[in-house]
Amino acid sequence: MIIGIPKEIKPQENRVAMTPGGVASLVRAGHTVLVEEGAGIGSGLTNEEYVKAGAALVSAEKAWGAQMVVKVKEPIPSEYGFLRPDLLLFTYLHLAAAEGLTRALLDSKCTGIAYETVQLPDGSLPLLTPMSEVAGRMAPQVGAHCLEKYQGGRGILLGGVPGVAPGNVVVLGGGVVGTNAAKIALGFGAKVTMMDVSHKRLQYLDDVFGGRLTTITSTEPNIWEAVAQADLVVGAVLIVGAKAPHLVTRDMLKVMKEGSVIVDVSVDQGGCVETIKPTTHSDPTYVIDGVVHYGVANMPGAVPRTSTFALTNQTLPYAMKLANKGLDALREDSSLLPGLNTHKGLLTYKAVGEAFNIASVPPAEAL
Repeated sequence: MIIGIPKEIKPQENRVAMTPGGVASLVRAGHTVLVEEGAGIGSGLTNEEYVKAGAALVSAEKAWGAQMVVKVKEPIPSEYGFLRPDLLLFTYLHLAAAEGLTRALLDSKCTGIAYETVQLPDGSLPLLTPMSEVAGRMAPQVGAHCLEKYQGGRGILLGGVPGVAPGNVVVLGGGVVGTNAAKIALGFGAKVTMMDVSHKRLQYLDDVFGGRLTTITSTEPNIWEAVAQADLVVGAVLIVGAKAPHLVTRDMLKVMKEGSVIVDVSVDQGGCVETIKPTTHSDPTYVIDGVVHYGVANMPGAVPRTSTFALTNQTLPYAMKLANKGLDALREDSSLLPGLNTHKGLLTYKAVGEAFNIASVPPAEAL
């Protein structure tokens, strides 16, 4: 198969979909890999490394002209013209928060396979996990920065100092993002409260963290109380493939501290904070009702080298299956099949259809 790896052109996105090592594996398996010139520069990966791995350096048009295109971020409007019926697109899509892209994929009849909805039998999301780990670990880091006075924050040091209380961090959602956020926040020395709807998950987190964090069931009254005490709120809510619910409403901002910070990692799925909107690394924050909002939708793009290697580790086996077997890989791998979001003009992910009132069909039926 001919595989294209275009350069990411979303603002401040420096990741690349495949390392030279990943390219070499695909080439050894007999595939042709076309890498857009300069695609890896932002991750510290040179053109020469890709050539040595066996790739051909090409233009964006030729990379997109491949049979399968492997990306990191979803196509942006300037790339919609590259979508076509015979294209297999393998990337993060996050369609439940992107009606324009959803309709562009459907109109083009492109086959879109989303990293974030590939799902193992145990419910885990192997291709979302690495970037969730990165974003979760970044959340307290960027939150701590935003709490600095000259960033518009309260002037709080999350870890405090001897004789001065540490900052309060509230994490909404005890999944991969939330767990990693709690880990780093505790490492900073902050006081951490974890909220989740699953009592079983809270029991697990209480055990693994040895009681170092406070666990509270996520209910509306409990969220009101928790955010009122918070210096930093981390939004880490995920409903697979669907738009995130608004757990923090506009009214709740009125009880939050002046200069407190919200980092909503779930912004790429619409966000779990009613007042969040996507921002960029060059202009990451804005203030509503005295609360600093951080809504960067591609947080791992700030640490592209770590992110690129972590992503390739997980996506390469699936990319190899698709390259070797094409759509048969979806039929044969029950974990890969849920990743199918669009095919031949059909929407194949129910939660996306519900978000935009578009009819959907099961992926196996579409194939």
